[in-house]
Amino acid sequence: MTLLLWAIGLLLGSGMAALLVSRKSPILATRLAIGGVVIGCLLGLVPASAALYDWGIGANALSEEWMTELGGSLRLRLDPLSAFFAILILGISALAAVYGGEYMLPRNDAGQSKTANKKLGFAWFFFNVLVASMLLVVLARNGLLFLVAWEIMALASYFLVTYESEREDVCRAGWIYLVATHLGTAFLLIFFVLLGDTETGSLDFGIPLAGDHPARTALFLLAVVGFGTKAGLVPFHVWLPEAHAAAPSHVSALMSAVMIKLGIYGLLRTIYLLGTPEPWWGPTLMIIGLVGGLLGISQALYQRDLKRVLAYSSIENIGLITLGIGIGLWGWSADQMGIAALGFAGAILHIWNHALMKGLMFFAAGGVVHSTGTRDMEKLGGLIKTMPWTATLLIVGAAALAALPPLNAFVSEWLLYLGLLRAGLDFPDSRGLGALLAVGMLATIGGLTAVCFVRLLGIACLGTARSDEARHAHDAGPAMRLPMLILASLCIASGVLPLVLITVFSRVMNQILGADALANLDSTGASVAVLGWVQLAIWAAIGCSAALLWRLVSKSGTAAHGTWDCGFAAPTARMQYTGRSFAEIMAERLLPLPFRPRVSRTGPQGLFPGQSSFQADCSDPVTERGYVWLFQRVGNACMRLWWVQHGTINLYLVYLMVLIFLGLAWMTVRTWVLL
Repeated sequence: MTLLLWAIGLLLGSGMAALLVSRKSPILATRLAIGGVVIGCLLGLVPASAALYDWGIGANALSEEWMTELGGSLRLRLDPLSAFFAILILGISALAAVYGGEYMLPRNDAGQSKTANKKLGFAWFFFNVLVASMLLVVLARNGLLFLVAWEIMALASYFLVTYESEREDVCRAGWIYLVATHLGTAFLLIFFVLLGDTETGSLDFGIPLAGDHPARTALFLLAVVGFGTKAGLVPFHVWLPEAHAAAPSHVSALMSAVMIKLGIYGLLRTIYLLGTPEPWWGPTLMIIGLVGGLLGISQALYQRDLKRVLAYSSIENIGLITLGIGIGLWGWSADQMGIAALGFAGAILHIWNHALMKGLMFFAAGGVVHSTGTRDMEKLGGLIKTMPWTATLLIVGAAALAALPPLNAFVSEWLLYLGLLRAGLDFPDSRGLGALLAVGMLATIGGLTAVCFVRLLGIACLGTARSDEARHAHDAGPAMRLPMLILASLCIASGVLPLVLITVFSRVMNQILGADALANLDSTGASVAVLGWVQLAIWAAIGCSAALLWRLVSKSGTAAHGTWDCGFAAPTARMQYTGRSFAEIMAERLLPLPFRPRVSRTGPQGLFPGQSSFQADCSDPVTERGYVWLFQRVGNACMRLWWVQHGTINLYLVYLMVLIFLGLAWMTVRTWVLL
C-alpha cells in the first residue's frame, strides 16, 4: 500500500511540475509528466501484483480518521478485485503516456505561443490526475472518498476530452460527457446513502451485507444505472462515442481500455457486497448485455469516423462483459456454480482482453490520425503501403476484436458460449431455451463484428489512397510504435496462455463468488489448456507458412503486373468500394429495423433521367429517437414558464421572500403536528 501511495503522490507531483514549466519548455514538461507516470506506474505494479497473487491482504489496508461527521474514516484497501483493475490502470496508463509524448508534441512546436504550451501543460496535468484518481477509485473503501475520487476522475477526463476546445464538435462532446457522468454520479450518491450505516452515519464499505438487507434490490438497480453510465451500458452510452472520438488518441485509449472498466469494477464490487443474487438479476444483465452488444456493433458497421467505429465497438464489448456477469449471477442464484464460474471467468478474462485490444486499436488509429490528419475512412486507403507497421498492428488488433483464433478474445468469448450452452443443457425449462437463444444472438454479434472490422481494414488499409493525405502518409515514430508492439504481443500471449490467466484471475472470481472458481470449472480448465496448445499450433503453422512463402518468393523473385481493370481504361480511387457500400447489405437488410439507418433515395427514371439523390441518416437511434426527443419535449414545456423571468431584480427578491415565507410556514405547521 505504501508504494501505491508513493505512486499517487508521484503522479500528482509530476503533473504539477509539468504544468509549471510548460510555458518555457513544453518538451521538458512532457518528459516530466511521462517520467512521473512511468515510474509511478512501475512502483504501483509491485503491490498490485502481490495482492493479486497473495490472499494475505491484511497488510494492504490503510485506515485514518477524517471528517467523521461527514461519513467515517479514510479507508484504502487493496484486495484481489482492486488489484486486478489497478494492474490494468497502471499498465495501460504507462503505455499511453509514452505514446502521448510523441503524439502531442508536434502540436506544440517551438514556433507556437506560450498559450499553446500552457495548454499542453494542462493536458499532462489532467492526464496524471486522471490516472491518480482512477487508482483512488479502486482503493477507496469509504463512500465519500469514493465519490470524491469519482468526481475528480470525471472532471479530469472532461478537460482531456475538450483539449481541442476551439472545435464546436469537441465542446459538444465534452458537455454531453459532463452531463451524462454527473447524472450517473447522482444515482451513485443515493447508492452510498442507502449503503451506509444508518445508526452511525458512516459511509464505510467493504464488508458484504447481510442477506436480508432491506435495500438490496434498490442498491442493485442504482449500481446498474450509476456505474452503467460510466461503463457505457445501453441505454446510458450516449456520451461514449462522442467523447472517445473528440479526445486525443492516447486519452481515448486510456478511457476505452481502462476508465469505462471502472463502471464494471463498481458493478462487481456491488455484487461482492450484496452477496447471493436474486434470480432476476442475472437475466436482467444478460438482456442489457446482448442488446448493448447488438446496438454497439450495428452502429459501428456504418460509421465513417475511424475512432467512432472503435467507440461503438467498446459499447459492444462492454455488453459482452455484462453478459458474462449476468451468466455468472444467473448460475449463482440457481446454485449452479459451474455456470457461475464460466460466466465470471469469461467476463474477467474479457475485461483484460478488451483493455489490451482497444488500447492497441486506439493507438493504431491515433497513428493514422497523426499522419494523415483525418479520421474519415473514406479519405484513407492503401495505408498498408505507406504505413506498414501501423497497418499491420491495426490488423492484429482488428482480428483480436473480431474474436478470431489464435488471438485472445476468442478464448474469453468461447467461455461465454460454454456458459450459455451449459445453462441451456442444465436448465430443462424455459430458462434453457432462453440460454440457447442467447447463443444465437451472441453468434450474430460475433458475425457482425467480423464484418465490421473487415470493412475497416479493407477501406482504410487496402486498395489505393483516396486522398493526398493518405497518399503521403508516414509510419508512426518509435515512441508511438513501442506501446502498440507491447499490446500486440500481449494479445498474442494471452491467446496462447489462457489457463495461466484464468489461474491468476481466479482469486478475483473467488472473492466475488466466495467459492473456489477453478474447482467449479470442472473439466473446462483442462479444455482451456488444450485450447491454448491449439492456438500455439496455429501460430506455429502461420510462422512456418510465412517462412515457406518467403523462401519461395526469394528464389523465384517478384514482378509487378497491372491488374484487370474491368474494362476501364483509367481506373481511379473513386471506383473502389466505399465503407457505406461494403456494409449496405448488413446495415439495411439484415439488422433489426430499429438499428438500421434511415435511408431516403430518389433513383434515376425515364429515358432522360433528371436529378437523383441518396441520403442516409446513421445517427444513434437511442440518442436521436430517445434522448433528443425527450429533451425537446422537456425544453418546450420549460419554455412555457418564460413569463416568470422578467429581468427585474425587485421581482426576483419577491420570489425569494415568498419561498422563505412558505418554508417558515411549513416548519411551523410541522412543529404543531408533532406537538
